[in-house]
Amino acid sequence: MAKRCYYEVLGVVRTSTESELKSAFRKQAMQFHPDKNPGDKTAEAKFKELNEAYQILSDAQKRAAYDRHGHAAFEQGGGGGSQGFGMGDGFAASMADIFDDLFGDVMGGRRGRSTGRERGSDLRYNMEVTLEEAFRGKSASLKIPTSISCEACSGSGAKAGSKAKSCGTCGGAGRVRAQQGFFSIERACPTCHGRGQVIENPCPTCAGAGRVTRERSLSVNIPAGIEDGTRIRLTGEGEAGLRGGPAGDLYIFLSIKPHPFFQREGADLYCRVPISMVQAALGGEIKVHAVDGAEVKVKVDEGTQSGRQFKIKGRGMPVLRSREFGDLYIQANVETPQNLTRRQKELLAEFEGESTNKTHPESTGFFAKMKEFFDLA
Repeated sequence: MAKRCYYEVLGVVRTSTESELKSAFRKQAMQFHPDKNPGDKTAEAKFKELNEAYQILSDAQKRAAYDRHGHAAFEQGGGGGSQGFGMGDGFAASMADIFDDLFGDVMGGRRGRSTGRERGSDLRYNMEVTLEEAFRGKSASLKIPTSISCEACSGSGAKAGSKAKSCGTCGGAGRVRAQQGFFSIERACPTCHGRGQVIENPCPTCAGAGRVTRERSLSVNIPAGIEDGTRIRLTGEGEAGLRGGPAGDLYIFLSIKPHPFFQREGADLYCRVPISMVQAALGGEIKVHAVDGAEVKVKVDEGTQSGRQFKIKGRGMPVLRSREFGDLYIQANVETPQNLTRRQKELLAEFEGESTNKTHPESTGFFAKMKEFFDLA
């Protein structure tokens, strides 16, 4: 199969400049690179064809020979011959650039000169608050052991009166390159470990790190209405950076202690309240306390059954960063009397004797349906 014209392969004209050739090659090479098209034989063949075309046209001598003799210039015995032609510097440089474009994110991206500064780590602090504190909000003081900027060297890591110097191995870039075939492999500089700078006279206080470990006191405002698992971020309050680098962040993870009376679902609160059998039967009024301690009166309807809920609007938890409140639900738990006296038992027996289907409609209906069901079975 006859080879295609190299200019056609790259999609350029014969008068294209070196810059135009490079741009056209980079664009297509990025598109058809095997690592972006795994298992695609067509893309792989296209990539090889592009490499071959650009390797010839990026070299001034090879391009001149190709322009005079075409493909014959590089065939065995052809007019131009291929002996003596090495890989052009332009081709190698372009392949290195493409490698950066393809794998820059994985390898850490293309980097300029390194300043030697490194961002500090983020810190996590777990805090437990009561339901009442979550209702009202609070201001809390924290003591956190962390790394802070060294005052002796102002975070530079260098002894007073001296400063860090640019690394001689990498020229301050923090990265060094090694050529491997078509590709240029970039890695952290082994001398400065990627920092781009070396400290010849380290600070005696921080041993050149630019930070020291201390216990730090912080104040944090816990807003009203926070829920279990809420995370508060304090920007720049984490670990100090190396050699004057930016500090990390502090993340406070909040958990709410279980409450002896209230269960929470979102902004609503639930409370199970025991009421006597007489209160449930005759109705009346009970007094309970909301989470803020305020007394709340609840009207119990006559004939209240166990599990019945009474809603008190707006007496639940505040909704975070709003003026709204959830509701409080009082769930009646009818208590069966215990340790009855003889007289009490007689009165209950007398009451039972005078009871009708209307007195206990639920139980009467249940047993009637059960009997009907099994009679039909």
